[in-house]
Amino acid sequence: MDLIHKFLIIVSGILSVISCIFVLPILSLFRILRFCIRSVLREKLAGKVVLITGASSGIGEHLAYEYAKHGASLALVARREELLATVAGKAKELGAPEAIVIKADVSKLQDCKRFVDETINHFGKLDCLVNNAGIITIGLFEEEGCITNYTSIMNVNFWGSVNATHFALPHLRNCKGRIVVIGSTGGWFNMPGISVYNASKVAQQSFFETLRIELASDIGITIVTPGVVTTPLASDEVLNESNLWWIPRYSAEDCAKAIVNSARRGDEYLTEPAWMQSVFIWVMLFPEIMNIVRRLILIASGKTSSQKWKSCNNIGSLESLDPNPKT
Repeated sequence: MDLIHKFLIIVSGILSVISCIFVLPILSLFRILRFCIRSVLREKLAGKVVLITGASSGIGEHLAYEYAKHGASLALVARREELLATVAGKAKELGAPEAIVIKADVSKLQDCKRFVDETINHFGKLDCLVNNAGIITIGLFEEEGCITNYTSIMNVNFWGSVNATHFALPHLRNCKGRIVVIGSTGGWFNMPGISVYNASKVAQQSFFETLRIELASDIGITIVTPGVVTTPLASDEVLNESNLWWIPRYSAEDCAKAIVNSARRGDEYLTEPAWMQSVFIWVMLFPEIMNIVRRLILIASGKTSSQKWKSCNNIGSLESLDPNPKT
């Protein structure tokens, strides 16, 4: 058995070198051609039905406006019904034929089933599910006194998108629809102070990458990994507490526009802003250096106190904010 593994180490190394020299250039050319073709033949959204979670503000709000501009009907889901009504009204002004409001909490299984059922009962179909809802807490893992405080992060960021997808799949399959997953660069660039948030986004991405394989071409999946976007969960206070104030923020409006265009092209992945793709390459090629950089960021921020953790936890909690992604 040891000989087999040694043989595989040698063969895999040789194949990797050959792939980089010969396969990668051909694959890159194919990707460029596919991008050009899909950019011309983008999906028409007029008459389509799009369900968006966490639609009361931030990226979710602006996604509603972008889909509305393309003539899609909307099912808007969040906990803050009054804000949802305002978003729905503006979406109609921008071109949405219909926009219904559904007050729900994605962390609750029955709520996920209910908002999918209400969408189907009203429109008769579902063409696109946008899993946008998400929350965050700031603080060092070692200093958290009650580990159960992290449960809500997984319930919203991971299980919220998984459960909504579970109930939506049969309807999406009927329309050969699409799932748009709003993840985070935190899924592959793990900044200190948001450990469980990062983990929830890793789990989310892994789940939908696996689901993409299982569904084959029946349902398209676009996984989005935004950087720091201007949303309620990326406020000045949160960014200062997490020592991310120095990272340029990307507007929610521009991010939403890029996401809708990417979904219409049928992209499998999207990272916004685009320069963050370089950071991904650095993380893959120079992990030791990037780990030092992140450690220096933590040191520069100073040791987080328990009171600081509590303050930022309240900012991102279900009690104070509707689920809206920070990144």
